[in-house]
Amino acid sequence: MGIKEDGILEELDEQRSQTAPGLLSNQEKDRLIERAFLGLYRWYVARSQATRNWNPDLDIDWRNLRTDHSEKMNRILEGFFAVEQYVPDYVLTLLKVIRRSHGRSHFHIRWGSEEEKHADLWENALIFSRFRTPQWIEDYKHTLREKAWELPWDNPLHMIFYTVIQERATQVNYLNTGLIAQGKSEEPDFANDVDPVLAQASQIIAIDEAAHYNFFLEGARLFLYYYPARSLEALQDVIQYFAMPAGDLIPNYDRFAEIVARAGIYGPREHLKDVIDIALKNLGVQGRAALRRGINRIREVPTMEGGMRETAIFDLLDVDGVEKKVQKLFGRIRDYEKQVGFDEIDPTIFVPAR
Repeated sequence: MGIKEDGILEELDEQRSQTAPGLLSNQEKDRLIERAFLGLYRWYVARSQATRNWNPDLDIDWRNLRTDHSEKMNRILEGFFAVEQYVPDYVLTLLKVIRRSHGRSHFHIRWGSEEEKHADLWENALIFSRFRTPQWIEDYKHTLREKAWELPWDNPLHMIFYTVIQERATQVNYLNTGLIAQGKSEEPDFANDVDPVLAQASQIIAIDEAAHYNFFLEGARLFLYYYPARSLEALQDVIQYFAMPAGDLIPNYDRFAEIVARAGIYGPREHLKDVIDIALKNLGVQGRAALRRGINRIREVPTMEGGMRETAIFDLLDVDGVEKKVQKLFGRIRDYEKQVGFDEIDPTIFVPAR
């Protein structure tokens, strides 16, 4: 039986892109992503210095932190302290992977300086809670630092999505701890853990985590926009194999994880509903199920114009919405460059991917 030419032409016509084929080379895409990261980093530092320049010792009234918290709340404070003791590893390991990117590497150094304050904040909370003695805390620090944390993935693409999920999860942890300290928990075990000082500390640190999350979110959108197929595959990998950092290094971490889960701070329900679903929505991805099903259907096919088109992307990703977000980011960078004068010498200009 002969092949019907009309049918082939009709199928090719259906595959024809409704927009002009992507003409950007990978080199040009990488340049645009790097310029955006650099502009975003500069904007971030200025905003951070203007709005979040707090001190973990002097800006919280530690003398009035309650010393009669429930044992479970004290265990939570101890767990937060332990996780933040690996800040040197969080900085060093990823910095080696992204060091060639000016914007990402310099932001990561800035991120580390802010995370260092988080480590100091939780150590102060543990000290002034009187739950542990200063000597016990010092010995525990040595125990924790006997082992080093390692990256779950050793490439920049996977790690941008890992940091999106991880920062959102950390923010949720601190926001929900703050709700307990405000007396808004429905769990009877925490009914007597109201503490204005702890509430303030949790709020300050949660605001930092929100800022970190938004930086990584903007960066992840850049990759989704310019490299959608490989980015969606990396995102699916991260979601499938995600684990909070240092859980395999901290003694009795399973007990800590059980306490925060039962407290409604962070467990499987919060991870899916308040972390993954929110992050996917912010990234413009249609949802967990759609992402999982669609990854296997993404492939490249030739277009009538001679280029290559990635199929199934539009089923998984709100491409128009992501493009608008990326354009908005470039607009924010443009406005910042005008304040400084960069726009007169070497402006950052948005170039569409399609």
